[in-house]
Amino acid sequence: MATIRVPDEVTSAAQDSETLNQAFRGWGTDEKAIIRVLGKRNESQRKRIRESYREIYGKDLIDVLTSELSGDFMKAVVLWTYDPAERDARLANNVLNGKKKSIEKLKIIVEISCTTSPNHLIAVRKAYCSLFDLSLEEHIASSVPFPLAKVLVTLATSFRYDKDMADTEVATIEAGMLREAITAKKLDHDHVLYILGTRSIYQLRATFVAYKQSYENTLDKDVDGCPGDADLKSLLQMVILCIEFPEKHFAKVVRDSIEGFGTDEDSLTRGIVTRAEIDLMKARGEYFNMYNTSMDNAIIGDVSGDYKDFLLTLLGSNI
Repeated sequence: MATIRVPDEVTSAAQDSETLNQAFRGWGTDEKAIIRVLGKRNESQRKRIRESYREIYGKDLIDVLTSELSGDFMKAVVLWTYDPAERDARLANNVLNGKKKSIEKLKIIVEISCTTSPNHLIAVRKAYCSLFDLSLEEHIASSVPFPLAKVLVTLATSFRYDKDMADTEVATIEAGMLREAITAKKLDHDHVLYILGTRSIYQLRATFVAYKQSYENTLDKDVDGCPGDADLKSLLQMVILCIEFPEKHFAKVVRDSIEGFGTDEDSLTRGIVTRAEIDLMKARGEYFNMYNTSMDNAIIGDVSGDYKDFLLTLLGSNI
């Protein structure tokens, strides 16, 4: 369930564009007006605002936001204003162009591949080609070390069946195939990639259940206990969590971003912005179950200013 609250009566895209333009005028920027407009508009409404702004003022709203705002607030608002497919394409590109491609960074590609719809993943791949003149899978293969690239390319090129159906017999058979790969210490076996990269989310969840019923341990635990490449194990565990419990994964993304010394604002922004229209309500519930505190209070205690207000608005608060 989404957390953003769109008013019952919404002004036109032209009126919203005028409000935003007024917010940019003068000596200072009216950040609160920007939050009130963009923070309470859904994907299609934001798209119309961006189109309207260009038609009326001859400028790309993204460029204006980038020049008028600053810091983490600017990054969050710009990321939110992008079309979701373009947003994810840019997030993936930032990771693949980075010098350090740690598992923590590569989780973005897992999230895009395993927690979004098949049609969205196709849209991301199209946007990637259009924006960067190469395919997402080509960029992964050329910049991520083996065997991680093998897993990520498989996931990024999948087109899963998205109906709530599962074959229990297939689940039992494929649970056995996964067990064989773990026993043979071959976590990048073709069978593993075939199963994780082609089966529907619902079929995979049935397979995970069948695995636990047949072998007592969860698949996640057996992957963790398998000798071999630590990064590969971590990546596969992330894939399993994203497929089985995406809301738990994103609750953990938010928690990890604010826990300890300093705040990882980029991860916090991603966790809120990319899920606010999908399942952030569930992630917020899981956050409370996992950490015995509310996600809202955790954010209030860790960040401040317009950045905090914008994140809380996406969480459904009235600022």
